[in-house]
Amino acid sequence: MLQRLLALAVPLACLAAGCTGVRTLSDPVLLVETSGGIELGASTDYGVVFLGRTAQSGRVHITAWFGDGPQTESSVIEPVGSGVFTAETEIRLPEVPMNFRELRAGDPVHVMGRRKGEIWKEDTKVKSDPRVDGILLPAMRQVEAPDQVGAGVYVLRDGDENQKELVGLVSGTLELTDASGTKRYTTVVGVKDLWRLVAHRRELDRSRRPIVREDVQ
Repeated sequence: MLQRLLALAVPLACLAAGCTGVRTLSDPVLLVETSGGIELGASTDYGVVFLGRTAQSGRVHITAWFGDGPQTESSVIEPVGSGVFTAETEIRLPEVPMNFRELRAGDPVHVMGRRKGEIWKEDTKVKSDPRVDGILLPAMRQVEAPDQVGAGVYVLRDGDENQKELVGLVSGTLELTDASGTKRYTTVVGVKDLWRLVAHRRELDRSRRPIVREDVQ
């Protein structure tokens, strides 16, 4: 009898681990559609986060990618401060942890976005410029389109892509010109602003009521 129970426990444990993996190690890149257009966002352990470049209020449709394909949830845009926005979905989305370490010049980062439903990825390093107080990356062609604003910037623990942690969102492209010439950078909104999502989530959790939906039982 004991051997039978142990034999059953192994596949059940593997199944449980698989369910966890779908939520924590899957694709955290979100497609955010508002009345003003399309941008990207990320799903984190503190909730959805995006920059609200296409709209800062009103309805929003958030598409997340699970192991069996995309699913779209409707919600309402909520500001959390410093140009950072969130939206509460009724179901839990694939997510990654947030990392609140400030990036330094030379730090390696992993950038992820989505175009036409397909993920793109690029590894690069943080840059610095004495004229800019903020996070800079080398200019990236991938993020120059308006619908790529909000692409996630991650650090990889032990270089493992399955252990990525969100440290920022791509906010645009910056071009600087002086006597030595012109330099172009990709700009990033980092933890100095994203931390506000944590406080917002804690307030939300205090007032949350349980939601029952037949399609996610």
